[in-house]
Amino acid sequence: MNMNMPVSKVLVLDDSSEHAEAIKRFCDENNLIGLKVRKHRLPAVLRSNIDLGAILLAENYGGSIAESTAIATRIDALRPELPVILRRHEQPTLDDLPTALRGTVCAAYVASDMGTLRKAIDEYIFGLDYPNALVRGISEITESRLGHVFRDLTVSWDTPCIVRDQIIFGEVFSLIALESAWCRGYMMIQADEQPLLDMLSREQTRNEAADFRDLNSSLGELTNMIWGAFKDRYLGDADAASRSQIQVPLLINHKQRYISFGSSNPQLCFKYRLTDEASGRFVVLDQRFIFSLTWSPEDFKENIGDVDALVEAGELDLF
Repeated sequence: MNMNMPVSKVLVLDDSSEHAEAIKRFCDENNLIGLKVRKHRLPAVLRSNIDLGAILLAENYGGSIAESTAIATRIDALRPELPVILRRHEQPTLDDLPTALRGTVCAAYVASDMGTLRKAIDEYIFGLDYPNALVRGISEITESRLGHVFRDLTVSWDTPCIVRDQIIFGEVFSLIALESAWCRGYMMIQADEQPLLDMLSREQTRNEAADFRDLNSSLGELTNMIWGAFKDRYLGDADAASRSQIQVPLLINHKQRYISFGSSNPQLCFKYRLTDEASGRFVVLDQRFIFSLTWSPEDFKENIGDVDALVEAGELDLF
């Protein structure tokens, strides 16, 4: 799998053995990771912080269209930002569906024409084009800075994901604005607090355990380092962005673990795992790029500088 090509996780609520292979093949061919869940576990999965791009729902999932309607309504209540794409038996239309189901489904397809599903996936998940150079560069920049802040830990990462949900991951996060002529938005880094404190305590030179102030300092340092490298490599002169004063409010609901950036645009998500090989303990960092204000990938430029500057900055080593 191309690590620079983002994938997206989709929840497949379809118990038809007749169409299972076609759906699986479609996922494999279209950068989707299909996930199944038992019906009684669906509410728990929807309340979790699993990052999803969409839900593929069968018209008669659960045995009837009435049951599918009830499930779709439940999904809409718990994760309204997730697009629900309906597999129908005969026609890829929403016109004759029950009102409640029609109000929660964004598109429909039939198994005999997966091209309709492809169009829906392109529109609702892969609607933003992320240049390969940008995706690759983010991983390179972040890996290097993680190694600087968390020394002697092994850094690994998953294939980048496109997510549509707006669920907060963990208890602590940092947020910093990104502004240039071709993009405006935010970078967010999230983590569970206790595993991160454990890792910081391991690296403390003093005897006492790390506390939340140490955590805040390290996460802030990491965020600033990544932002600085990202700015130098991709953002260039932000004067053009500063001329645009359009802003949208951020909304955070801690009780519901929900954060909104004022846009329904999908987010580019990276997950990094920092592992202490001696103890086997690890911490996961969730990094997201949310281009909710401006996104013009056709104007994207990568400033990699000359070789001497890259060597001096530590990005390259002479062979």
